[in-house]
Amino acid sequence: MKRQFLKGICFVAMLLASTLAFGQQKFTTHQVKEGETIYSIAKQYRVTPYAILQQNTEIKNSEEIRPNTILVIPLAGVVVDKKAIEPEIQETQIEPTGFKRHRVKKRETLFSLTQKYAITEEQLKRYNKELYAEPLKKGMVLQIPKYPEITEEDEKDIEYETYTVLPKETRWSIANKYGITIDSLLLLNPELPKSTNYLAIGQELRLPRPKGDSLEKQEVVLFESYTVPKAIGLFRISQNYGIAVDSIIKLNPEINETGGLKEGMVLRLPKQKPKSELVNTENYIFYQVRPKQNIFRLTQNLKISRDSLFALNPELENGLKAGMVLKLPKQKESQLDVKNALVLDKINLIDSINIENRPSVMFLLPFRLDRINFRDKEKTEGQVSTRNDIKYAMGLYTGALVAFDSIKKLGVSVDVKVFDTQLNLEALKTVLAQNPLMGIDAIVGPVNPNLLGEVAVQAANFDVPVIAPYAAQSELSLNNVFFSIPNDALLRNKILSHIEKIRVNENLIIIADDAHQAAKDSILRAFPMARVAKMSEDGSLHLVDFQAMLSERQENWVFVETDKPNLVASISSILNASMGSAEGGDDVKVKMFTTNYNNAFEADAVSRPHLSNLKFMFPSSYKEVGANSFTKAYRKKFGHAPDRFAVRGFDITFDLLLKLAHKKNLYETSKIIGSTEYNGNRFNYLNDWTSGFFNQASYLMQYDELRIKQIDSK
Repeated sequence: MKRQFLKGICFVAMLLASTLAFGQQKFTTHQVKEGETIYSIAKQYRVTPYAILQQNTEIKNSEEIRPNTILVIPLAGVVVDKKAIEPEIQETQIEPTGFKRHRVKKRETLFSLTQKYAITEEQLKRYNKELYAEPLKKGMVLQIPKYPEITEEDEKDIEYETYTVLPKETRWSIANKYGITIDSLLLLNPELPKSTNYLAIGQELRLPRPKGDSLEKQEVVLFESYTVPKAIGLFRISQNYGIAVDSIIKLNPEINETGGLKEGMVLRLPKQKPKSELVNTENYIFYQVRPKQNIFRLTQNLKISRDSLFALNPELENGLKAGMVLKLPKQKESQLDVKNALVLDKINLIDSINIENRPSVMFLLPFRLDRINFRDKEKTEGQVSTRNDIKYAMGLYTGALVAFDSIKKLGVSVDVKVFDTQLNLEALKTVLAQNPLMGIDAIVGPVNPNLLGEVAVQAANFDVPVIAPYAAQSELSLNNVFFSIPNDALLRNKILSHIEKIRVNENLIIIADDAHQAAKDSILRAFPMARVAKMSEDGSLHLVDFQAMLSERQENWVFVETDKPNLVASISSILNASMGSAEGGDDVKVKMFTTNYNNAFEADAVSRPHLSNLKFMFPSSYKEVGANSFTKAYRKKFGHAPDRFAVRGFDITFDLLLKLAHKKNLYETSKIIGSTEYNGNRFNYLNDWTSGFFNQASYLMQYDELRIKQIDSK
């Protein structure tokens, strides 16, 4: 096994060396000072102005540079043709919302495909460039673009209105109410700060009039009669009823016929929405209606009855329309895929990739190549087997290599740069200084939390997300960091919530050593009736007192909170022996739990049969992987089975690449993608807006019949 592992390490080292060499491009950065011009900077670095402009495409001419602008300078000084950097004037093209894979069948033609998928031949060829050079053939795998449905309403000029922010409303809830994106909201209201999401009560925003208020397309509308009082105009009525003035006139043509609005005139107006209840994310979750959906399908997908849906959303009486934002009970959150109070539609990332996207990612891992001497076999084996940082780095990277192979088979090309951080801050700074982050879509690493702050701060300057391959361990506000491993508190809450749901009247006992007081306190907050077992001065369980706590009438649920293998082995043995030891028969029933599953529970001293007899249950950020396509591909590439770190490396990388292939912006993709799952890891990133993105997905596992089984489905 060691020989196979060493062989794999050498293979990775050769791959890494080639990647490192590939990544060493000759660039530097320059902060523009007062009075500097593109020509003076070019002269300083002995390059042409055009070479600088080519690397900084956001600058269209030499007059646009401003003080404090960060420029990427190509030290090679390659001179390019001026025409190559002049912006081309192109026709505006509608971008696809996603892609569908299609394998060409016998007798299919370009025309039949364009008719089947309602696209043009040029749109088909644009995303399948081989069709420009060769005819359509049976067996070809094509990317079929999906385009948004264009309606007459979308083509009309949009009118705007002033909206006053209500209590507890957020940018997200307002944007979804008006059927626009957060980016559109910021574009319409440039005075809003981009560094915070704060909105003040009473603040006025400029927003487009909601689609559908013209009433032209409505087929079923409930109307009410309205008698015009004294001293009121059309504008006031339009505000009260939430429809446009022209819509009121179309419903009541007598307004024009009689020369304007008159006191006492009876108007026909749509039934108003009730305004008695405050709508906010504390009371409800929300769902945005998609094109071509109907009420029956919505009630099935949202797991709600028709009557309940209409009671919460009376506007449905006027007809269901795309773009509507529907309210749902907060209690439905546990049954649906919800993120930031918005119910997400299921998206198959593999079927939604855009092969035109070419993700560019950087890996920062502690390979410690400065410490490894591959000429000394025994020393190398010792370093690799004993240093956890090297094992973790090699595992993550080898798993990532298989992910690169997998995404390539889907037709997506990836630009990859890999660097050795050496677990050293100065070495890391050197890497970042020599390799500008402009154009990078995401960074994976570093492994050491002490280096994360430096990477996150520099990456934030270029709006680059950072994927940390561990749980959050910092109180710093790193709002561009995705922590890929759920933290201890989240795992603890998962199992406590599960026990709260299934518990009837079981006898709860807590066994916790001094290092796990936080876990003990959390259990007691959730279950104040739980009793705490005494520990002896030497750190062992006070056996006599504990046995007196066991109930013969109730099932005993025992929490074991420790990271000491000997204590786990001793307690599991005692609990196993306690089962069926009561006088008069096998009456004592015991189950074992922990809120913090660690290496102590996997130690050789701990009996697997004992854990299985106790139906031992625990939360986990991962699950074991059996034989599947990934493990087969890994074994074929490296000659041995993947360890836990390699599984994590594949899952983190493949999840990242699929999301970047869907939309080349991880922040945007994370808004619309809910929970994803691969081999041994789940991901569901929640953005708290100030401290980063945190993975909320985990597993509940249980020993049963000498196997560890997953017992939760979400």
